Amino acid sequence: MSLSVVQGFSKSLAMTVLSEIGDKTFFAAAILAMRHPRRYVLAGCLSALIVMTVLSAAVGWAAPNLISRTLTKHIATILFLGFGFWSLWDAFHEGDSEELAEVEAELDADLQDNGKPKANGKDDDDTKKKNRPIFSQFFSPIFLKAFTITFFGEWGDKSQIATIGLAAAENPLGVVLGGILGQALCQTAAVFGGKSLAKQISEKFIALSGGVLFIVFGIQSYFSTVDS
Repeated sequence: MSLSVVQGFSKSLAMTVLSEIGDKTFFAAAILAMRHPRRYVLAGCLSALIVMTVLSAAVGWAAPNLISRTLTKHIATILFLGFGFWSLWDAFHEGDSEELAEVEAELDADLQDNGKPKANGKDDDDTKKKNRPIFSQFFSPIFLKAFTITFFGEWGDKSQIATIGLAAAENPLGVVLGGILGQALCQTAAVFGGKSLAKQISEKFIALSGGVLFIVFGIQSYFSTVDS
């Protein structure tokens, strides 16, 4: 394995773990795992994050082919430094948020909307199954629920944009492999640790650590641009 792959892998792994621990999708996975079979929740959440990681890395890989590599690195530097100072601001000014409670309230509201009893009984259930979207006929509804909640919760998130920037500056294969391993570790911890683990996480500490890491990446990206 080449040095560039290892460097992209290690940076992506560290960034993913610090970005996803205590993130909204982390809490969603923990809460869903308390209400549904863990294997379906883990499969759905992890599949969504793998797809998102691959798509983000592909965008980052394509960026230097569309604009100059020097400009791409400058953009990546600005993104890393911006996210770093943003995370530090959150850590020192917002403290520990109530994101766990907010995610749980959102899922409770969704459960109430989808769990209302139907009047037509079994015949209505059979008709409903036949009229399901094509994906629901081949995949567990719980898998699809976990997938969609995670995918759309991650879309446009800070970690997704950071993955694009990292893939533009580092080896995309290493970024994908590190990102997938990081996502697997975080989602497994969320699913099997459950709400009790989620409550133990200090969002302030995670934001502080992530902010420092992003700033370090930004400085490295800046000096690599200067050297080139």
